[in-house]
Amino acid sequence: MKVGSDIRIGQITPEVDCGEFTVKRIMGETCSVDATIFRYGHESLACSVKWRKIGERRFFDAPMKLINPGLDRWSGQFPLTDNARYEFLIEAWTDRYAAWLAELKKRVEANQAKEVASILLEGVNLCEELARAATGSHRKEILRLIADLRRPNQLPQHVVDIAERRELLTTIRRLQQKQEGNMKPRQVISDRPRARFGAWYEMFVRSQGSVTGRSGTLRDAELRLEDVSAMGFDVVYLAPIHPIGHTNRKGRDNDLKAGPGDPGSPWAIGNQDGGHTAIDPALGTIEDFDHFVMAAKQRGMEVAMDFAIQCSPDHPWVNEHPDWFYKRPDGTIKYAENPPKQYEDTYPINFDTKDWKNLWRELKRVIVFWVGHGVKIFRVDNPHTKPLRFWRWLIDDIQGDHPEVIFLSEAFTRPPMMQALAKIGFTQSYTYFTWRNTKAELTDYLTELIQPEMQDYFRPNFFVNTPDILPEILQRGGQPAFKLRLILAATLSPSYGIYSGFELCENEAKPGTEEYKDSEKYQIKVRDWNRAGNIKAFIQRVNAIRRENPALHYFSNLRFYGSDNDQILFYCKRTVDRSNSILIAANLDPFHPQACTVHVPLGEFGLKNGAKFKVSDLLTGADYVWSDTNYVRLDPNVEPAHVLRLA
Repeated sequence: MKVGSDIRIGQITPEVDCGEFTVKRIMGETCSVDATIFRYGHESLACSVKWRKIGERRFFDAPMKLINPGLDRWSGQFPLTDNARYEFLIEAWTDRYAAWLAELKKRVEANQAKEVASILLEGVNLCEELARAATGSHRKEILRLIADLRRPNQLPQHVVDIAERRELLTTIRRLQQKQEGNMKPRQVISDRPRARFGAWYEMFVRSQGSVTGRSGTLRDAELRLEDVSAMGFDVVYLAPIHPIGHTNRKGRDNDLKAGPGDPGSPWAIGNQDGGHTAIDPALGTIEDFDHFVMAAKQRGMEVAMDFAIQCSPDHPWVNEHPDWFYKRPDGTIKYAENPPKQYEDTYPINFDTKDWKNLWRELKRVIVFWVGHGVKIFRVDNPHTKPLRFWRWLIDDIQGDHPEVIFLSEAFTRPPMMQALAKIGFTQSYTYFTWRNTKAELTDYLTELIQPEMQDYFRPNFFVNTPDILPEILQRGGQPAFKLRLILAATLSPSYGIYSGFELCENEAKPGTEEYKDSEKYQIKVRDWNRAGNIKAFIQRVNAIRRENPALHYFSNLRFYGSDNDQILFYCKRTVDRSNSILIAANLDPFHPQACTVHVPLGEFGLKNGAKFKVSDLLTGADYVWSDTNYVRLDPNVEPAHVLRLA
């Protein structure tokens, strides 16, 4: 990008698609800005990064430093003090004063009196130009400098000392800065910390009761919050809680005919009791919901809601806004399909409707309604089936008024679409982690996600299972597989989640599928949450380890290290200052003990070759003395992993 007439700025970081999309960062961090900046000839340059919160008039600025002269690479920083959207730009200008001062110092050091006198006159001419552009105290300061440069019979070094005073350089920097243009601003969203780090627990409210065949209520679900909190979760994510349609209601295991007591799928939203801003009367009232949100908050948790843009045939919108739906030639409305799956109980929304403005406004109203009831996190169902331009508008508009709101994209689709959704504003994204099991698969996929360009916009959330997905490894691997996948999700990614029943190691699937047998999507389940074989204590320990170790709060610090067994994944996370370093060795085989030699690059930890150091296993409490090469044996029936903290 050209600046002024001679200066070029390029290779700016951070930026997403040449500044088209917003960069993601976390409140309290510093945003580092680097760029390649140069001009022809040998003139000196000066650069600064300028920033402000969106909507503010005044820019703040900080000098950029030349960090790589050979590549003309400059770097600067600005603080992200608030949960808000920021914009920044880079200013660069020819620093004539710096060039003059450098020449003066060179001549003074060489004791070239004649040349010094000439250069002082050049300085006077330059400062007179600056004075004409200055006002107030700045002008007075420049005029004093001119007088000093003209004063006869003074020591040359004294003139140098005057000319390079810090306060004077700051003033001249400001004056010169006004003489050149700047680049197009880039935007940065400074999200709150929950956008980066958190453990999610998904539940169906109706399955939190204790009587078989009777729907649990929000008050019943509130009683379970103590259990969920004790396991160390930060977010309670509720499957849809809205009224469920009667027309084409699904029966058990997705049967096309519902029985008398079948509650239907919560994703078939809407009936005579209301739509997306209503609560199923079987679950309670809006006052019960408010009480639930407050009870979660008192236990240090937030409530996330499901935002599913679809309707049952009984939804009020079907009669009020028929143009929002797809029509067949005979005038009937098409139901939803995702071949080979068919959803006869739901209607998809037609975003190509001529009434799209009212549709968009109504969907925004739904989000604003629930924000007003304390919900600041939304898991969005299948966002890849709706227009990107809609999501960009909605997220920008909501976060403009409510920057604390977090949107999680549930888009199990092609990589370009998943990435596009993250670029246009989704705070977090579901990933392919659910299907990555081997050492090569995990290493390749995670290495892709931690690339710098991905880090600027894509934040993963590793769900180990969902109501739609019971991975094969959990079906076959029993309790060791559940513990293994939890360890991987919880230590590889700062954000991860489980769907309720995971703590009970529920793994019975419909044969030949990843679908749960007797799926909770179509029936009410009553569980004994403390039954034998549960891994609640293990989950509690893992979540405590996550909270207690800042290295696990970040994603970009992931590093894979060598192990000579393809069944053992060995990786590290550490803080920048090395005050917290975690080494994880995980046995990917849930059926057999595995052993290997793992290699630790000691230099990365500030240790000399051959040094020995103490590590403590945070899962078992055992201590070991390690060096650069170490023997590891992991029995999945004991513990599937070492989670080691360096002393």
